[in-house]
Amino acid sequence: MKKIAAIFILIAELFLLNPSPAVAQVAAPPIKVLILYDAPSPDPYEKLGLSYAIMLRNLIGHFDSSVDLVPIQNYTAGKLNSYQATFYLGSYYDNPIPAAFLNDVSATQNTVVWFKYNLWQMAWNPTYNFNVHYGFSFNGLKGLNAAPTSSNPTPGFFDTVAYKGKSMLKYYAYDAASGTVNADPDVGITQIIDTAKAKALVTISNSKTSEQAPYIVRAGNFWYFADLPLSYIGPRDRYLVLCDILHDIVGDNQGESHKALVRLEDVDALVSYSTVKTLTDYMLGKKIPFSIATIPHYMDPLGVYNNGIAEEVPMSQAGNLKRALNYALARGGKILMHGYTHQYDSMRNKNTGVSADDFEFWNAVQNTPVAEDSTAWALARLQAGLAEFKTNGYATPFAWEAPHYQSSPLSMRAVPLVFNTTYQRAVYYTSDTPNFTLAQGKDFAVGQFFPYVIKKDYYGQRVLPENLGNIEYDIHTIDPYSNVVYTWQDLYLNAQYAMVVRDGFASFFFHPFWLESSLNVPGYKDFQSLIQGITGLGYTWADASTLP
Repeated sequence: MKKIAAIFILIAELFLLNPSPAVAQVAAPPIKVLILYDAPSPDPYEKLGLSYAIMLRNLIGHFDSSVDLVPIQNYTAGKLNSYQATFYLGSYYDNPIPAAFLNDVSATQNTVVWFKYNLWQMAWNPTYNFNVHYGFSFNGLKGLNAAPTSSNPTPGFFDTVAYKGKSMLKYYAYDAASGTVNADPDVGITQIIDTAKAKALVTISNSKTSEQAPYIVRAGNFWYFADLPLSYIGPRDRYLVLCDILHDIVGDNQGESHKALVRLEDVDALVSYSTVKTLTDYMLGKKIPFSIATIPHYMDPLGVYNNGIAEEVPMSQAGNLKRALNYALARGGKILMHGYTHQYDSMRNKNTGVSADDFEFWNAVQNTPVAEDSTAWALARLQAGLAEFKTNGYATPFAWEAPHYQSSPLSMRAVPLVFNTTYQRAVYYTSDTPNFTLAQGKDFAVGQFFPYVIKKDYYGQRVLPENLGNIEYDIHTIDPYSNVVYTWQDLYLNAQYAMVVRDGFASFFFHPFWLESSLNVPGYKDFQSLIQGITGLGYTWADASTLP
């Protein structure tokens, strides 16, 4: 049984001119955006701010935009005047802010968005007359209500953001054995003083004390977020609030529009034709377009699933795969390429070494790039996979999906050279040659999902979203690598939360092998329930290969 892929835990307005045969549609030039981030040096967290800046840069890639990332200490006087919008990510407590930036913020008419820390360096400096100028005050920080203990592991904090009828709960976990808290509890506490100048657009509350505070404050061209919604992101998290509010920040007039996508995952030489046929027939009956994430070259170098005998099946010999693809293609399916072999060499990376089980463009055992890592090496593998499709009579796949959603930075830079589109989540790095072990200036890797199409991400990729996850069952007695439970109801709830983003998608994937009777799981029933549930929420099923 194949291991299931793990779930990862500004703008150009189109002016539609009045219908006149003499007037064509005119697009505004891309908006210029500046993202400033904390980069204290030397420090173990020197590059953490950059990782957040990359994530924000990706979200702004939803819009037609040109984005520059600059450490806050490198800011020079007048710089923000060249940008329609400037974002400052305050991720490092009390990181010094250049006076030139504070002076420019207080004087500019352009949009400025400030996140979390260090606002006190401006708000409490009488030079800037902050309270009078902006109509709200910054009163300080609040974090955990108390230090967690084994007897009181969840003391509480400002953890619930209310938005469009949903309670977006911030992530929190406490390891009593080590005393480690995994959370981002600090929030900046503000107070509206002059309602003519400032407004609290969104609120956050403390679930233990019932205290409430502004979460997003807007004072004209100045916006303040009480925390950093790029930390500990999830499908029901305040991250979605940021994704939606960005439309307002950049002046996009996007209306309410919700599309749904479904993808069949890890379809390779060993796929069951009958399961693909059953799923295809169901979606055809519902008139639902779908995608097929196909692995063109099957490898089992250690013979894990072949009685200890190494097995390799190129597409030319994969009769069952081609039969399944041909059936699905004739009924609305569209192929994307999901790795070349979806495994690496003859090593267990990190499970069995078999296609669909393992990573291909990342050494998951050592958490480093693979030995051969380079853009040229990755490009050769992409081209080899495309050649298998072509020589077997298939059109070029419409998109790329990285095995287990993770590739090295140099590998990802190869993708836009071959594919116009990716269809995935992704991991982003603070270096092209990441090193996570340094005492000072270590690199960071961040996984990110998107609720909508990203026109261009940090690596130059166009990204179609997958934001709900996938149905999973615990079958560890059959397959020790399949021991996670994620129900169709979980995905359905994620789809409900995704509706808070005005153009949010409901996009998920499903492994056909869950229909195999030997597993004794309700895969087909749950698949149908999820499809029906998403449809009932008002999403429109879309063809991923034709999305604008």
